[in-house]
Amino acid sequence: MLNWAKVLTKEAVSISTENNKPRPVIYIISDSIGETAELVAKAAASQFDGSEVEIRRVPYVNEASEIPEIVEEAGQFNSMIAYTLVLPELRETLVAEAKKHQILTVDIMSPMLEALTRLKGSPPRLEPGLVRKMDREYFRKVEAIEFAVKYDDGKDPRGILRADLVVIGVSRASKTPLCMYLAHKRIKAANVPLVPEVAPPEEIFSLARHKVIGLKISPRQLNEIRRERLKSLGLTSNADYASMERILKELEYAEMIMKKIGCPIIDVTNKAVEETASRVLEIYYRGERHGS
Repeated sequence: MLNWAKVLTKEAVSISTENNKPRPVIYIISDSIGETAELVAKAAASQFDGSEVEIRRVPYVNEASEIPEIVEEAGQFNSMIAYTLVLPELRETLVAEAKKHQILTVDIMSPMLEALTRLKGSPPRLEPGLVRKMDREYFRKVEAIEFAVKYDDGKDPRGILRADLVVIGVSRASKTPLCMYLAHKRIKAANVPLVPEVAPPEEIFSLARHKVIGLKISPRQLNEIRRERLKSLGLTSNADYASMERILKELEYAEMIMKKIGCPIIDVTNKAVEETASRVLEIYYRGERHGS
């Protein structure tokens, strides 16, 4: 077991005193990282000139046998203990040990758990570290968003092999909005534009079929979208980019590439991005389950 007395004493002996009165020390004891209790302690300490309060965090306390040594160390200082311990046996051990040393304790978690139990009519899961798991989900979402931005519009073909999904299609077929929506579902999606004059990256032909999604759209709607895009850029709407001849050529080329890959093709004509994404996720997760 880690010798908390040695660890904490080394830090705590540096605590300064004012008028020969030891600076208060708040020990944060948690079965997770202890951020919640520390934030509460800092907020409270700020009302008493927070610079005069020392905060020591002791994270990942998951065994009752660890507690006596920590409390004994805290007892050597002008201290109190704030804790977020989910398991009842850990809380009971801490309170008992603190009582022996006449140390004030503050249970930050239990009142909220008890109130929610009454409100929901069901008991809590009593599983340490769930907040951290939620945080990991958040960071996965952020990572997926950053990925979608970095590998948008075929900027870097290396992203194709790192992606969970690759979306292909002609310009203005809603590839980017789809990838950003998927990123919020923690899916790393890259997109590659299909242009007749530029050969697609060879990497897309090596991916599993369910990891490549082709988007098609009606020529008429694409024409309208491109004309509006040109207007927004201050360009004439009769440019080749928005001409029906050019659009038909691009769509024909894109369909040829999609058929060569053998990937699923989704018609996004008059579809909201949410509707398209729902279909994409269905294809992706079905493919993951069956390994196709």
